[in-house]
Amino acid sequence: MSNKQIDWANIGFGYIQTDFRYVSNYKNGAWDEGTLTKDATIVLNECAGVLQYAQTVFEGLKAYRTEDGHIVTFRPDLNAKRLVDSAKRLEMPPFSEKQFLDAVDKVVAANEDFVPPYGSGATLYLRPYMFGTNPVIGVKPADEYQFRLFGTPVGPYFKGGAKPITIRVCDFDRAAPHGTGHIKAGLNYAMSLHAIVDAHQQGYDENMYLDSATRTKVEETGGANFIFITKDGKLVTPKSSTILPSITRRSLCYVAKEYLGMEVEEREVYLEEVKDFAECGLCGTAAVISPVGKIVDHGKDICFPSGMEEMGPVTKKLYDTLTGIQMGRIEAPEGWIRVIK
Repeated sequence: MSNKQIDWANIGFGYIQTDFRYVSNYKNGAWDEGTLTKDATIVLNECAGVLQYAQTVFEGLKAYRTEDGHIVTFRPDLNAKRLVDSAKRLEMPPFSEKQFLDAVDKVVAANEDFVPPYGSGATLYLRPYMFGTNPVIGVKPADEYQFRLFGTPVGPYFKGGAKPITIRVCDFDRAAPHGTGHIKAGLNYAMSLHAIVDAHQQGYDENMYLDSATRTKVEETGGANFIFITKDGKLVTPKSSTILPSITRRSLCYVAKEYLGMEVEEREVYLEEVKDFAECGLCGTAAVISPVGKIVDHGKDICFPSGMEEMGPVTKKLYDTLTGIQMGRIEAPEGWIRVIK
C-alpha cells in the first residue's frame, strides 16, 4: 500500500494493519535476535501466562515525516528505558535498549509507505509490547516471553483543533501507594476501563484520579499526566511515585524551562489548589496536550480562566514549541530526534 491509497485527511485514531511487524522470543534464558514478519496473528496456549495473570507491559510512540523530508521518531530511547522498568516490576526479562531501537527502526523502514506525509497531522503510531507465553497455572512469572512491535497509521487526535474538555474528580482509585501506577502495564489500563466508561456515560471526557492514600492530591488520568499553568506563568506538574513518568510531560518541562524561560515545578499538587490555576492540560503521546476547560468535583465546577473555546495561551505556546521540535521546524535538543530515513 502506498501513501496515495490512504485518505490521510480522514483516517481516525484506530488500528490499520500494516505490512510488517517485529517479533522476538525469550526462551532458555535469552532473547533471540528478532525478525520482521508479515503475520499479524498471535497463537498462544490456553494457559499462557499473559492470559491467566495479565503479565504484559507495553509502550507507545510515533514515527512521522519532518519538514525536511526525513522519517524520524521522538526520544525512543526513553520508551526503551521505561519498558525495561515496567518489565522488571512484573518479573519479566528486560528487552535491551539496543534491540528495542533496532526493532523500531526496522518496523518503520519496512512500513515506510504507511508513514503519513508532512503537514497531514497524521503519524505512524508504534506499539511495542511483551507478554508471557508459556503455560502458567500456579501464580508465578512465566518462563517464556514474546516481544512484538507493530505500527498503525493514525489521524490527528483532534480533528479541527483541540477544544478544551470537561473532566471529573473520580471516585475510583487508579493505583495503590506501592503498586504499579509508575509502570506501563496492561493491568493498569484494564482497571481504568470501567471508570472511563462511567465518566462518558455521565457526560465527562476524562477522569481526574486522586492519590488513593489520602484522596487529596492530583495524580493523573487513565492515560495522561496533568500540567497546570499558574496565573503568573509558571508550569506546575504533579509529583508522585504512583504516576507514570510521561515522556511528553518530561519533554514539556524541558521546553518550558529551556526554550520559553518559564519556571517549572514538579511537586505534590493538592485538589484544593486546582481552582487557583489559570490553565490545565493533559499530556501524552497521542494528543501531546489536551486542554482542560472545566473540572467537576462532585457537583462543584472548577472553571479555568482559559475557558472552553480554545487552548490557553501558555499551553498553546508549549504545544507549538514541542510539536515544532518534533516536526523539524524548531531545532531539537541533542538526542531527541532519531532519524530513520
